[in-house]
Order: sequence, then C-alpha cells, then structure tokens
Amino acid sequence: MNIGIYQNAASLSALERWQDAVTQNISSSQIPGYRERTVNVSGQDNGQFTIAADAPGGPESSQPASFPTAAGGVNFTSGETKRTGRPLDVAIQSAGFFQVQMPDGSSAYTRNGGFGVRTDGTLVDSSNHPILSDSGSALVIAPGGGDPTITQDGMISQGTTPIGRLAVQSFANPRTLVPISGGLFVSSSTDTPTTVTHPDLIQGFLESSNVSPLFEMVSMVQISRAYEANQKVISNADQQTQKTMDALG
Repeated sequence: MNIGIYQNAASLSALERWQDAVTQNISSSQIPGYRERTVNVSGQDNGQFTIAADAPGGPESSQPASFPTAAGGVNFTSGETKRTGRPLDVAIQSAGFFQVQMPDGSSAYTRNGGFGVRTDGTLVDSSNHPILSDSGSALVIAPGGGDPTITQDGMISQGTTPIGRLAVQSFANPRTLVPISGGLFVSSSTDTPTTVTHPDLIQGFLESSNVSPLFEMVSMVQISRAYEANQKVISNADQQTQKTMDALG
C-alpha cells in the first residue's frame, strides 16, 4: 500500500474545506458584522506503517502515519465601524450581539445592526427577523412617530415616548456559537447568554465585516497551488505503481 497517496488525498480534502471557508468569506465580506470563517489544518496520527528491513534506511521499523485534518472556526475580532447616517443603523462598539427572534420562536444573535421596519412597525434585521428588547419582546416603532433615537445603552425612543431597550447579549466563550446563514449565530447548550447592562452602541453607524478580501484572495492562490502539488504527487505515485505492475507482468 502506498500510504503517501492516502496522505495526499487527505490533504486534498482539507484544502477543499479551506477553500469553502475562503469562498464564503469573499461572498459575505460586504455583510455588516459578518465574522470571518477560519480553517486550521493540522496533522493527526492514524496508526502506524512498517518500513521493511530491506528498504533504504536500515532495519525494519514502524513510523506513525500522520494525515492532514481540517477544523473550522470563526474569527470574532471586531470589524471597522463606518458612518451611514441612517437612524436605524446601530453598531456595537463593545462585546456582545443583538438578539433576534427566529421563525420557530428561538433566538439567534448577530453583530449586523442594519435594521429596518415592517409595515406593522416591528423592528427587524436584514433578514426580516424581529429584533428583541431586553425584556424578550419585539420592538415596535410607531408609524408616523418620526425617526427613533437610540442611546449608547440601547434605549430606543420616539420623541419623549420610550419604545424599549435593545437586547445585547454576550457569551463567556463566543467560540461555542454555531454560525448559520445570514451572519447569524445560535447558542450551543454549553454557553448561556448574559445581558450586557451597559452596551456601547452608536446610532447611524454600522460595523463592517472583519474579512480582508485581499487576504482571502491570497489564500485562494495558496490553496490552488497546494491542490495542484498534491494532485501531481498522487498522479506520479499512480504512474510508478502502474510501471511496477507492468514490470512484474
């Protein structure tokens, strides 16, 4: 058995996963608050293989069979804050996530503060999910009541009428959050969110994604070259095997 072929095949699999993450980062780089998807490639021992006594290198011995493996993750560093001037745009300048209500009634979390309003006045995110208050209810903007004012601690009001306070939730370990579509995250069963009592919010601004398109394009070139190199090694090994079989008749 040529173990090198299997090792190179495992490398191709890891590179494909890395490429998927890079592709997603590039396509989502313009989504406010999006968090870069990362892939860590490392070696994983998977048994041993034996080197025959008559092989170059001396007496028979065993060597660990190490195969490349890829593990996905999320980079939670903050993105750049940019002014938009829209009264329903809000950026979080501290730790934490806005809380939204999913269609099944569960909660999801996002850094995308580009909000809008339904015809019934419900404050929603870019995917039309209701934005929740710190009391767990949907926030409703009064039609014709003028542009809302959002304070640094998340209090929303129209004129002198209070609407409610934006729920901003933090997690002891954000890496336990599970990414889903639209730049949203859902909480795992191992980490319960905690309400941020004094969030540092700024109205009329949005947090950009933390993706560098240039860096992702460089990664794509590296992936392509590594993929070609591994394919070439597999092709050469296959040709050598075929030559050996032909010689043995």
